[in-house]
Amino acid sequence: MSSMPSKRQNTSRLRGLSLYNNFATDCAGDVSEDSEWRPWLIPVFVLASMVVFVVTMYVNNCPMNNSRAFGDCVAKPLGALAFQPLRENPLFGPSSSTLVKMGALDWSKIVHQKQGWRLITSIWLHAGVVHMLLNLSCLTLLGVCLEQRFGFARVGIIYLLSGFSGSILSSFFIEGRVSAGASGALFGLVGAMLSEIMANWTVYTNKAPTILKLLCIMAVNLAIGILPHVDNFTHIGGLISGLLLGLVILVPPQYAWLRRYFPVNSPVKFKRNTFRNALRLVAMSLFMIGMVAALAMLFKGKTGNENCSWCHYLSCVPTSKWQC
Repeated sequence: MSSMPSKRQNTSRLRGLSLYNNFATDCAGDVSEDSEWRPWLIPVFVLASMVVFVVTMYVNNCPMNNSRAFGDCVAKPLGALAFQPLRENPLFGPSSSTLVKMGALDWSKIVHQKQGWRLITSIWLHAGVVHMLLNLSCLTLLGVCLEQRFGFARVGIIYLLSGFSGSILSSFFIEGRVSAGASGALFGLVGAMLSEIMANWTVYTNKAPTILKLLCIMAVNLAIGILPHVDNFTHIGGLISGLLLGLVILVPPQYAWLRRYFPVNSPVKFKRNTFRNALRLVAMSLFMIGMVAALAMLFKGKTGNENCSWCHYLSCVPTSKWQC
């Protein structure tokens, strides 16, 4: 014997599915009904990154420390917060030495001086204003959306672990150079959103606009990655980690978020897919094995440049305007 849903239940179901189908293109959503879904972690991350950048520029103090080998400081009226010459840093930011002092990735210090903490601190640094504004605007666009749907804990874990993973991969290729930025963590969120869409492919109705938006974000950041102090290896590492972590950590909305729009005794059933559970197990295994293996190789002093003589061009392309 089966029971037909009432008219009110049908209305609730349509409202829930409508919101779910618009998840990928409309991040505003109605989250006022449940304070659990109000985003606060991503705004904190954004604010923390801005504060760290201001502190970094103050420590840099271009007017006092600039050697003038690349010209005069930019925006001198800012005083101690003035930027390095554009020939040295075209992103309107500090010098490489300042970034290293503040905790940027430096292969020799990580491997030989065992300063593994740089794999974390580098996530909060930015090479310049341009780099920071692009990263934080994308972080706000994607991060707030994901936090509204999945909560701060899951999004925070993906953000930090993806940034950490991106730093590890970057460290294999930055021998002799400096790297900094939250791009790995950002690409982790992009990867997580992509994996979430793929896991629920048949449910979404507006997939094309979302995928196009994500691809545009990736393209812009990959283009920025060929400039000094920013590397695409961080992007790649973060993206791969985000794809895997998204399958593991992000509970599909039909089990969590949509449940707010369906009563417990709703005729709509949310069945857990055996294939999806197996996929989660595989993703978890790949992430853990990759993380452990990468850390072991890194601290043994292995580098990716030993087997790839041209890979460094993926991270920085030298021109007459700047050096790598």
